[in-house]
Amino acid sequence: MKILLVHNDYGKYSGEEAVVDRLAAMWTAHEHKVIQLRQSTAGSRESLTGKIQGFCAGLYCPSGVKAMREALQREKPDVVNVHNLYPFISPAALFECKKAGVPVVMTVHNYRLICPTGLFMRNGRPCERCLEKGNEWGCVRYNCEHSLLKSVGYAARNAVARLTKAYSECVDKFACITDFQRKKLIEAGFAADRITVIPNSMEAPASYTPSIGNYVAYIGRLSYEKGFDLLIEVARRHPEITFRFAGAQRSATSIEIPENVNFMGYLHGKELEDFIRNSRFIVMPSRCYEGFPMAILEAAQYGKPSIGPDHGGFTEIIGKGEKAIGRLFTPNDMVDLERQITGLWEQPEMVEKLGEKAFRKLQQEYATEVVYGKWNELVKKLI
Repeated sequence: MKILLVHNDYGKYSGEEAVVDRLAAMWTAHEHKVIQLRQSTAGSRESLTGKIQGFCAGLYCPSGVKAMREALQREKPDVVNVHNLYPFISPAALFECKKAGVPVVMTVHNYRLICPTGLFMRNGRPCERCLEKGNEWGCVRYNCEHSLLKSVGYAARNAVARLTKAYSECVDKFACITDFQRKKLIEAGFAADRITVIPNSMEAPASYTPSIGNYVAYIGRLSYEKGFDLLIEVARRHPEITFRFAGAQRSATSIEIPENVNFMGYLHGKELEDFIRNSRFIVMPSRCYEGFPMAILEAAQYGKPSIGPDHGGFTEIIGKGEKAIGRLFTPNDMVDLERQITGLWEQPEMVEKLGEKAFRKLQQEYATEVVYGKWNELVKKLI
């Protein structure tokens, strides 16, 4: 089987790039032929000319359409797996797949099919106005990108894709990464029978060594929408607990940092592995929905539970009741976040129990081989 992976890389390596690379490796490992059509946004936002080119390309990118046409003619793939198309491929390229009679599966990484920014977020908190109104005007009205040029550009390219029916007419299946996404697409009018759920994957080790770490871990960029300030406030109230933050800080903060908080900076590779392995559990206090928080699976590899907000994908991944692999708190509620953190910190036996469940859920639902089975079944039905 021959698969054409299509993705416009972001300015910096992101979670989406990691997923695309992981999918390519997954298909290749099972002896399928993988071809990639990749463009990049790197450097395009550093000049006015680049910004204007990106603005126009998001509406219709002639070079992206041509590249798609040539790839289809040259490679003759069995299926096209589309990821991000903005700005230097553009949804217009999907019509080339339809003309060639090649089925298209679109991996839905975020909420961009409904929300111009892709985040369902305004001023650091959930916002579904564009879904509720059925158009993109809210992005301009509220200047969601904090740049009128960007807000107008994002709204315009979404409007063009919606009005030309690039997605509704050219995509055969939408592969959402959470059921929460699936429900939102249906609310937006996408046909339910063309939507499936295939989560992100991660290598699942055969076993792990249980351990009770000596600090609470945070993984992610230090920004308002991620809620890191809520966690710092919890730390301020509990000097007896050590909190460590792994992530890049995008902008300066005026928050006073208590002595029991340590900023480790951006970690990757073995440093990140050791950071997780030596923690007691991880906390993701996000104000926004997020897509599929991979840190939950990274923690599960080492038998570590997670604490996250009760919204978006967090709810279904962490779970509730007997199937829970961590704890959920009321979104943006610092008091409830504090309650969940201190309650779990004081119950090491519960940490081990939840960590074991997290590891088993990773093996049963998110392991690479399990996810490959879902992808293989979907693609075979399409071709």
